[in-house]
Amino acid sequence: MTQRTTARIVIVTVSDRAARGEYEDKGGPGAEDWLRATITSPIQIRRVIIPDGRQGVAETLRALAEDGTDLILVTGGTGPAPRDETPEALADVMEKELPGFGEEMRRASLAEVPTAILSRQTAGIRDASLFILLPGKPAAIATCLNAVFAAVPYCLDLIGAARVETDPARIAAFRPKSG
Repeated sequence: MTQRTTARIVIVTVSDRAARGEYEDKGGPGAEDWLRATITSPIQIRRVIIPDGRQGVAETLRALAEDGTDLILVTGGTGPAPRDETPEALADVMEKELPGFGEEMRRASLAEVPTAILSRQTAGIRDASLFILLPGKPAAIATCLNAVFAAVPYCLDLIGAARVETDPARIAAFRPKSG
């Protein structure tokens, strides 16, 4: 099987208020700006906004994986509030969890804000799709992506997703030397 040359990326904003149009989504555009400034290989990015809720979020994430989306960034719904069920929705969908992503994102975020300990960020895979759960604020998204993205291109390689290259001045993607 040959690897696709254009990575398909979807940014999912999970927010009741943004889905109703009561709140401007800043996380989705912030994540897209970060990706466009960092990834140098061809990419297609789409953004969607959905309400909180375990079942609806899980259905969206499952459909994106089944559609062959390479990278799915999910902003919002990772806190301790009653409607924050994004990690549970991902648990319903993923085949393998990658807990190191959440650990590293929280470590980086804790250097900036003490409430980062409340975040339940994680990552996981289903088929050839990588999911990364992020906070909703653009600055926090950048902190988290800066902390983990060096591993993302190799992870995408390992699961059979499209190849992603990065600008080494921003993020030096790590791929082990073969041989």
